[in-house]
Amino acid sequence: MKQTLYDAVGGLPTLQKVHRIFYDKIYVHPWLKQFFAGHSQQAIEDRQTSFMGEKMGGPKYLGKPLQQVHENMYITRELYELRHQILKDSLHEAGVPEDLATRWLKIDNAFVRQITKDSIESFYRDYHFTYKRRVIIPRSRS
Repeated sequence: MKQTLYDAVGGLPTLQKVHRIFYDKIYVHPWLKQFFAGHSQQAIEDRQTSFMGEKMGGPKYLGKPLQQVHENMYITRELYELRHQILKDSLHEAGVPEDLATRWLKIDNAFVRQITKDSIESFYRDYHFTYKRRVIIPRSRS
């Protein structure tokens, strides 16, 4: 039987390590941290670990669907690429071998269309909320 990426990277302990490093960086980044204001870093890490674990062949993810979690956030391609680079740096810092990190990043990148919005106009046109606040955080140019 072929080894899953989940097992190849070291399973749960490695995913937890990577996501701790990743979210430590996210929670201090001047732009990205604003998307997580008021949310427990540990809870976010746990959900991301569970989500990615399933996508890598590990235990089933029991959280909300990805698109539902991000539907009220205006996430641009620029924002996503910044986040993706931080993940790449975190994988390197955690000591994940390059070939496995490449596979991890490919899985992560598969979800870009589900969470990014093409334009602010399409965000307002396509997403209607009666109970959720839209999250739009412009990048500071300073």
